[in-house]
Amino acid sequence: MEKKIKQSVATLLAHIIKMDERDVEKEAPLFCSLMKQDFDCDPEEAKAFLHQAIVEDYDLDEHLNIINEALCNDQLSKMHILEQFNHIIYSDKFTDEDYEEFERIKDKLFTCDSK
Repeated sequence: MEKKIKQSVATLLAHIIKMDERDVEKEAPLFCSLMKQDFDCDPEEAKAFLHQAIVEDYDLDEHLNIINEALCNDQLSKMHILEQFNHIIYSDKFTDEDYEEFERIKDKLFTCDSK
């Protein structure tokens, strides 16, 4: 499960880079730093996650569901993930679309179905 969460968080963090068609190599150091901080990823593993998210199609809602399921009762960790996502958003140009996407992701992460 840890690998799934790691991949889902990496996909989330890479999402804004892909969405805004940012320079991947310029964004890679920040991305790698964030992945090392939370998942102890070495730079090669983090770059592999980043490049995978950039070139492959993914269902972001599916990755958000994985994160939400794993961290359903851990609001602090979710806030930390949002903080990192926000850090990537502000690392380059910031658009209204970015803000809307941040709000959508925030709403999705903080919805926890009681089962």
